[in-house]
Amino acid sequence: MFAYIVGVVLFALGICISVALHEAGHMVTAKAFGMKVRRYFVGFGPTVFSFKRGETEYGLKWIPLGGFCDIAGMTALDEVTPDEAPRAMWRFKTWKRTVVLSAGSLTHFILGFIVLYFMAITMGLPNLTPPSTEPVLANTSACVRAATTVDQVNNPVCRPGDPAPAKAAGMLAGDKVLSVGGKQTPTWEDMLKAVQAANGPTAVQVLRNGQTKDLTVTIPRVERLLANGSVAVVGVMGAAKVPDANTGPVHYGPVAAIGGTVGFTGKMFAETGQRLIEFPKRIPAVVSSIFGGERDPNTPVSVVGASRIGGEAVERGLWPLFFFLLASLNFFIGVFNLLPLLPLDGGHIAISWYERVRDWFRKLRGKAAGSPVDYTKLSAVTMVLVLLGGAVTLLTVTADIVNPIRLP
Repeated sequence: MFAYIVGVVLFALGICISVALHEAGHMVTAKAFGMKVRRYFVGFGPTVFSFKRGETEYGLKWIPLGGFCDIAGMTALDEVTPDEAPRAMWRFKTWKRTVVLSAGSLTHFILGFIVLYFMAITMGLPNLTPPSTEPVLANTSACVRAATTVDQVNNPVCRPGDPAPAKAAGMLAGDKVLSVGGKQTPTWEDMLKAVQAANGPTAVQVLRNGQTKDLTVTIPRVERLLANGSVAVVGVMGAAKVPDANTGPVHYGPVAAIGGTVGFTGKMFAETGQRLIEFPKRIPAVVSSIFGGERDPNTPVSVVGASRIGGEAVERGLWPLFFFLLASLNFFIGVFNLLPLLPLDGGHIAISWYERVRDWFRKLRGKAAGSPVDYTKLSAVTMVLVLLGGAVTLLTVTADIVNPIRLP
């Protein structure tokens, strides 16, 4: 239990640090361009302490969830003092505002990359190569018999007279099973289903050394422990699948790890994009899990859920999983924050470039630049998105408390 609590605290701390650095990214780039940064605080709520250095107030608040960077004149509607007006953010060039607004997400990407690089040179990066599904045999069993426990399945005790169907039929290591009982078996799972449904002499077609061979396997039906934990009477053949050669982590040297991490990061960006596309359609499953339905491990999780999984990973000594989750969350937050929706940074970037493109077209027509976008006209849309985001957060937090995703 202590290890679990330590894991939860460490993961939550990692998230808090990454969000604090997100805001620091805004602050550093804004200061670099000469914008006026009024405040930089870590957390929300009542202030624990603060101090002022130069023109910026720095501080810590009691609720360590996030933080904020107050830049003068983030929009043209923000109130600024006369001395702040020349350095208001909205007065700066579009590309400079874009850099400042995207610096938070860039910080998450850098953090995720650093975590993955650290993994690459120490514990190794997860192997994302999908396992082979082809029904190729590694070997045939000396016998088959009833097995209702994992130990019995993995280590059957053969007795005189116990059948060895695959071996007796002449099946060999390296054979690829093409069909069982006339049913095509393109995958190992298809082959298992066909064998489990069979009984007695069954036609089995295999590919051996490029040639097709027709065999007859006498398949007995015995009690077996299934993958879902239940016990059923099924047909068994007595053959094992060729294990995947590259299932373990991939290790790199300090130099090679740079390229390895870049490639792995690209795959994670693609996966993150896919998760974002699937996000809306997975919300109903979250609601269902709150009211007793089985929790789909692919449903969204909140910071609470991610921290719980991180705690379980530490409890079981699965540090690679802990760091991988931390890197994944940073990539997700970074990409999500760039969506062109207010009040996300991506929404502000979209408006900045809309103004730039609009003014370019106005200039071509001999017109003066238009007025800055009136954010008050977008307040209704922004409020709807804030409410939707709050509702999703509430749903995921509730699901992560009453029906959390757990490591298998």
